Amino acid sequence: MDSSGTPRHRRSRRDWLVDSAMFVLAAAFAFLMSVDRLGTAPLPPAWLFPLDQVAGALGCAALWVRRRWPVGLAVTLVALSAVFEMVAGPMLAALFSVAVHRRPRTSGTVFGLSVLASVLFTWLRPEPATPPLVMLSLGLALQGAAAGWGLFVHHRRRLVLAQRDRAARVETEARLRAEQAQHQVREAIAREIHDVLGHRLSLLSVHAGALEFNPGADPADVARAARVIRESAHQALQDLREVIGVLRAPTGEPSAPTRPGLPTLADLRELVAESGRAGMRVELCDDLGSRETVPDRTGRTAYRVVQEALTNARKHAPGAGVRVRVTGAPGEGLTVEVVDDAPAPIGQDAGSGGGHGLAGLAERVTLAGGRLEHGPMDGPVDGGGDEDRGGWRVLAWLPWPA
Repeated sequence: MDSSGTPRHRRSRRDWLVDSAMFVLAAAFAFLMSVDRLGTAPLPPAWLFPLDQVAGALGCAALWVRRRWPVGLAVTLVALSAVFEMVAGPMLAALFSVAVHRRPRTSGTVFGLSVLASVLFTWLRPEPATPPLVMLSLGLALQGAAAGWGLFVHHRRRLVLAQRDRAARVETEARLRAEQAQHQVREAIAREIHDVLGHRLSLLSVHAGALEFNPGADPADVARAARVIRESAHQALQDLREVIGVLRAPTGEPSAPTRPGLPTLADLRELVAESGRAGMRVELCDDLGSRETVPDRTGRTAYRVVQEALTNARKHAPGAGVRVRVTGAPGEGLTVEVVDDAPAPIGQDAGSGGGHGLAGLAERVTLAGGRLEHGPMDGPVDGGGDEDRGGWRVLAWLPWPA
């Protein structure tokens, strides 16, 4: 920046070469015209010829500042070209610079001034041996060539910059898509870890709580509970390794078989049996027919619905009986219903702080194209008697194409 606040342009090696070439060409043009006039006769009036040479030399020297003040220099040289013949070379270089570095509207205005200057020069200093129209046509042709070449370079540079900007945007979009994909993978890993560890740790909590509140239990019962705790902890670690390993693996085709480590609908009976071994009263009613056409994602989501509902029942309604019902058919969808018969609905325990698991489950079901409902039961369950009143129900519907 200089004292006036104008940014200084640092010339590169290429800029030095271009500026030097411009100066040499303009000086050569003025020198050839001067030699030609010395061999014949200068344009009238003769006393103006020395000033013409001085103006030409100053115009050539002024080309070294054309990058800093292209429009001001071009207007000055255009005005001088209306009187001085030797300024024609530097004026053409200035027209080229304006067309390259300024908007087409500005370069068009300066070109219009140069046309007016050519008309004035032809009128003020006519060539004795050449018709005025020929001289004017030659001058306009040279000016048009300089301005046109500059406009070509200007538009070419803008095209290159546009392509660079487009490439930068494409690169940025690709990076954002990659970051979004990584974010989605992290969400999937977090969701799977929540489902796996939440279920296993709830089993650990049940058996550890039994040992804590019944220290005088039979040694065989203590050993059995300790064995269940040890096995559940080992299985939790194993499930965690499998989930992370599967989610880090490359994604296969949509029609590819289910990869090991992620549960399917076929693992639902083992899930219910595991909860029964932990002391829960769980009843499974499986009314599904042929389940070979159940999509892997649908079956896995159904498994997670039952798993989360059993985990919540174990945490918030200990000792309650739970009924799991899975129904559906191709074209109708898959319906999963989990109902407990606890007097206090799940999720209304003041100290539970729950609700996050069901919120995540609703998001999972929505992503699978289904819908989830959960809440307290207002009446008998499945037409039961008064002993069936109360409790909590989780109801999910998932798509099952025909």
